[in-house]
Amino acid sequence: MIRLRERLRRRTGPLTDELERVDGPVGQVPVRLAPDAVVRTVCGFCSTGCSLDVHVRDGSAVNVTPTVDHPVNLGMACPKGWEALTPLGAPSRATAPLVRDGRGRLRRASWDEALQVTVDRFRAVQRDHGPDALAFLSTGQIVTEEMALLGAVAKLGMGIVHGDGNTRQCMATSVVAYKECFGFDAPPYTYADFEASDVIVLIGSNLCVAHPIMWERIVRNPHDPTIVVIDPRRTETAMASTEHVALRPKSDLTLLYGLAHLVIRDGFVDDAFVSEHTVGFEGFTTFVAAFTPERVAAETGVPASQLETLAATIGRGERVSLWWTMGVSQSHEGVRAAQAIIALALLTGNIGRPGTGANSITGQCNANGSRLYSNTSSLFGGRSFTDEGDRAEVEAVLDMPPGTVPDRPSWAYDQIVEGIASGAIRGLWVIATNTAHSWINQDEVRDLLDRLDVLVVQDMYATTDTAQLADVVLPAAGWGEKEGTFVNSERRISRVRRVADPPGEALSDFEIFKRVAAAWGCGDQFEAWSSPEAVFGILKRLSAGRPHDFTGIDGYAHLGHRGVQWPFPVDPPAGVEGSADERRLFADGRFFTPDRRARFVWDEPRRPAEATSRRYPFTLLTGRGSSSQWHTGTRTSTSALLRSLAPAEPYVELHPDDAAALGVADHEWVVVTSARGSLRARAYVTATIGQGQVFIPMHDVQTNRLTYPSFDPHSRQPSYKHAAVAVRALEAWER
Repeated sequence: MIRLRERLRRRTGPLTDELERVDGPVGQVPVRLAPDAVVRTVCGFCSTGCSLDVHVRDGSAVNVTPTVDHPVNLGMACPKGWEALTPLGAPSRATAPLVRDGRGRLRRASWDEALQVTVDRFRAVQRDHGPDALAFLSTGQIVTEEMALLGAVAKLGMGIVHGDGNTRQCMATSVVAYKECFGFDAPPYTYADFEASDVIVLIGSNLCVAHPIMWERIVRNPHDPTIVVIDPRRTETAMASTEHVALRPKSDLTLLYGLAHLVIRDGFVDDAFVSEHTVGFEGFTTFVAAFTPERVAAETGVPASQLETLAATIGRGERVSLWWTMGVSQSHEGVRAAQAIIALALLTGNIGRPGTGANSITGQCNANGSRLYSNTSSLFGGRSFTDEGDRAEVEAVLDMPPGTVPDRPSWAYDQIVEGIASGAIRGLWVIATNTAHSWINQDEVRDLLDRLDVLVVQDMYATTDTAQLADVVLPAAGWGEKEGTFVNSERRISRVRRVADPPGEALSDFEIFKRVAAAWGCGDQFEAWSSPEAVFGILKRLSAGRPHDFTGIDGYAHLGHRGVQWPFPVDPPAGVEGSADERRLFADGRFFTPDRRARFVWDEPRRPAEATSRRYPFTLLTGRGSSSQWHTGTRTSTSALLRSLAPAEPYVELHPDDAAALGVADHEWVVVTSARGSLRARAYVTATIGQGQVFIPMHDVQTNRLTYPSFDPHSRQPSYKHAAVAVRALEAWER
């Protein structure tokens, strides 16, 4: 590794932290890279947070390689990381502001005009329909400092109460589960736990495809671990596992309660840990007593013998880690399923030690930064808008008058959408997300966006489905064209460095928010928010004394090239185990609840909202299609290489017996329909999908025509993983 690093340095110059710039306003300053150098940054796609070395030749960024000695990716990168620079040069980039004219066409405008139209129309909405009629939808794709500035300008300057983000679609379930069980949204693990476990349980996670670098960390595990995959579908990860538990779709909560029942029944409980560090064990034991192997087998389709074996594997393991992603989180009862996973870790004392933990893996590169500092569902730093003390504390840190912070929380994403339907929301500001593609029950949301009095979209591309519906398009810089920080799944705060200029008149989101504030007339209120690093200092003060305290980080320079996991207070944190690079929470068994004990939380399982029927006899599952695809494909589709690694046509996985009954041959065109819409796809006949189930990747624009708008009642996260559909051969459907 050292020799490879030295060869790369000799080819492209020394590793550099600082970039030379000429004077000018934030967001418009041309970047000047050393003629030949390596600039280290963190990837802007998924939540893994891989470190990338951007190679500079003749002053321009020309290539990317994974950092060979970084504690996250250890010299590895997935296809998206290798192609990280390509989306910046796409011809579809938004290069100038656009305003819709009287004939309904988007035309080029100056920044002054676009901002004036935005402010005038937003103010008209608030004047005519009240302050609550304006909302914003943000993202986990921009840097933390930009998220925080948006949340401050919108809520503290413009009087917007309702604002949420697309992080609602990937991590809201885990936030609520951790808060209720641990007292704070605190993913406890470090990636080193992948390599330290002797039992690894992956629930609703196709790690090989969705987070391939994390899977590589498992492959490096020297302990020959038992790898269990709990998933209805025989995914790539399930194929590589020790044991695949193929349960019925959305029966995971029942299965997890059944495993807890067996762990308790068979004496695998860590009595000392449970007694000293938890609350609610007796009630939980009484509750799960009803989840006998016979009942669980009947409801999940998993044989009782397999349940018994799995419970013993978990109970006897010395270092058991349990991991979940969207298969759990995107569910009508995802919070309770996540808390049932947490309960298994608590029962067996598998938390706070190397190779253990109840560990959520989120989706977007900065979803964890959003969780703490987007100022949407929670007040800055995980505080509450409804807590008078929290509001006063934030106002004091920000040097703002009492009453500046709203005293009520925002509506969630789905409630904002419903607000558009009811007429309560009349104006919407969408930042770095593609609602018209990604939101559940797509046809309905497109119709609703078209009903708005004003829709402003701020994005790298003017070609997204949502931007095409906009009244104003504000062209934004992308990853690699801005400065700031991301917080990855293991709580690591890392630098994002600017290595290229935004095209044309595009500006960083930071600069756009500053300009909106100035045009609104509240710019003076955010004078101290002068640069991303200045905002980082503000956020650091807001973290003081909180569970995620990172006051010990002395500015961007302290983050160095390896990042820092929170907490990192001025004084060494208690209850944190590990090295400077890899640290986990709860080593002392003390949590963030008032009594410092973790909670068992449970509830009766509920059926999915939409059942199959004679008309719609199949259960639709959705998920990631390949490691080269990302979400709606806005960026990955700009790369010819990434396109070549992904399926060229939409496809649907269909079990051989179901295909035979339908008279459908492999690779034949079929039509998949739900009560909400239909799509055409190639049939991929495979036994990796169960009978009565079909699977369609989430990336195709058609997929969310089918999905059912069901939401977890606690997190309000959408349930993308279950809908009732029918499948017919295209020829039969057209007759």
